[in-house]
Amino acid sequence: MKRASKARTAASPAPADPPQHEEHHRPALSPALQVLLALAATVVALAGLSFARDIVGPIALAVVIVIICHPIRHPLERHGWPRWAATSTVIGLAFVVLIGLALLLVFAGVQFARLVADYADDLEATGRNLVEWLGTFGLDKQVSDATAAILDPAEILGFVTSLGGTVISVLTALFFVFAYIIFMAADGSRYARAEQVFGRGIHPTMQRFRSFNGGVRRYYVVNASFGAVVAIIDGLALWAVGVPAPVVWAILAFVTNFIPNIGFIIGLIPPALLALVVGGWPLMLAVIAIYCVVNVVLQVLVQPKFVSDAVNLSLTLSFFSVIFWTFIIGPLGAILSIPLTLLVRALVLGVDPGTRWLRWLSGEDVDAAAGVSGP
Repeated sequence: MKRASKARTAASPAPADPPQHEEHHRPALSPALQVLLALAATVVALAGLSFARDIVGPIALAVVIVIICHPIRHPLERHGWPRWAATSTVIGLAFVVLIGLALLLVFAGVQFARLVADYADDLEATGRNLVEWLGTFGLDKQVSDATAAILDPAEILGFVTSLGGTVISVLTALFFVFAYIIFMAADGSRYARAEQVFGRGIHPTMQRFRSFNGGVRRYYVVNASFGAVVAIIDGLALWAVGVPAPVVWAILAFVTNFIPNIGFIIGLIPPALLALVVGGWPLMLAVIAIYCVVNVVLQVLVQPKFVSDAVNLSLTLSFFSVIFWTFIIGPLGAILSIPLTLLVRALVLGVDPGTRWLRWLSGEDVDAAAGVSGP
């Protein structure tokens, strides 16, 4: 029996192998092609942002203001305030910040226009003298004309007028900014409960945005602190040497302090030119010396280190961000350059673990970030 069983077993055919389905693998893209596709997608996205700058700018401004004001919600809710009351407080504080900044800019613009009108004759005389002085060095007529145009009252008033038009368009967009602030502040309380709804699985994503929000707040706290110190010192120094409207230049120094690296130069040019008109070369050199001592030491040497530590951005990337975002969304991009760069890093580089070295290259302390688990 055993032999017959063995014989039948030996005679039975071996079980057929299961059918193999042919696998068709798409050829992987080469690294060079991947880079080209990524660059092409980036260019398209940036072109879209630039085309929609009138929409993107107000939204970005509203986001930054809400992020700055949002932490006031937490102590109010801990003291038993209902969510609607805490949200209303955030909205009210955001409106105060926005309206206060708008009033400062309007006041400075009006005073600047009055200065140009009051010193129109002096500006023309200074322009002619400067052209004659440049002529003694053999400079061609184009350079002389360009220099004279800088002090031409009509050109300056035209610039003020265009600036006024920009301010009017910004004020028109404030309605939308106010609406964005209301909606974002209301949504902020809802998003804070995301981990309770979806569990700890989304903790890494929430942590990235908490890190982004914290970086934005630290950045503006550092800039506002340094800007206030610089504005007070500049205003008092300009008042002491006799430059007209020192309050206007103090406001300008405060606002331009939010423009990394090159804000110092923007804030220096108007008071230096006015000092040249009012008191000649000695007063102009005195103003330049004041700004070099105060602004260069604080804004160029000391502040960038604090900003870099606050937001974990390299100094090179901070400087490039100003130029890049100004080109993409206009003048508002200069003030919002650091938050926009932080947002791009959080969205693009914070998702893929393989980009850890790129985050380190941008200035982020990746080892510290990996061990952080903020509330």
